[in-house]
Amino acid sequence: MLIEIKELKKSYSLGESEIPVIHGINLHIEKNEYVAIMGPSGSGKSTLMNILGCLDTASSGHYYLNNIDVSTLDDDALSLTRNREIGFIFQNFNLLPRLNAVQNVELPLVYAGIASNERREKALKALERVGLSDRLHHKPSELSGGQRQRVAIARALVTNPGILLADEPTGALDSKTGVEIMRLFEELHKEGNTIILITHEQEIADYAHRNIYLKDGMIHSDKPNHQRKTL
Repeated sequence: MLIEIKELKKSYSLGESEIPVIHGINLHIEKNEYVAIMGPSGSGKSTLMNILGCLDTASSGHYYLNNIDVSTLDDDALSLTRNREIGFIFQNFNLLPRLNAVQNVELPLVYAGIASNERREKALKALERVGLSDRLHHKPSELSGGQRQRVAIARALVTNPGILLADEPTGALDSKTGVEIMRLFEELHKEGNTIILITHEQEIADYAHRNIYLKDGMIHSDKPNHQRKTL
């Protein structure tokens, strides 16, 4: 099992008060699943995403990633696990404006201490995979929204992570470009990637094979998507 969560709880301190956000979630995700986690604002989906992505830790309970209890890791081990296991894709791309496409894709490899020649080779392959071989030296301001998101996906792929964690990946795109990005996710899933989408849009969740719906910090429903959209 790739991900297993047991009785996960998360609260935040506000003055002398504790504000509970996640209330005892149990969840498992297998390797090569394609899952959408949904919920309205305040449902806890962003908090759950941060915990799944090793960007935050739970207040109690356990999170096992590849049989490692992430809940017990210190900050350095958490950072190492995050960099090795998870590729992040964000709504607003999070590209550095002064760097071109290749340099942005190379960044995770820079942090990992990979030699420059190997970094460049891996970045070029990742950009080729997302169809941007002709935009290697363009900066984000010289790219369309869809192209910027493809650069972000290439950056997520470049470390060959076990999980692609995408937070509202089409939120800043028009509908046509959004469909193109979802088509790319479908291809990546067929190639063996585990994909977790965080979204509030049902039409985006409809592409996933499984829909998990959060409400008030708890899993309200978790079911296969038999009527999913295909591309």
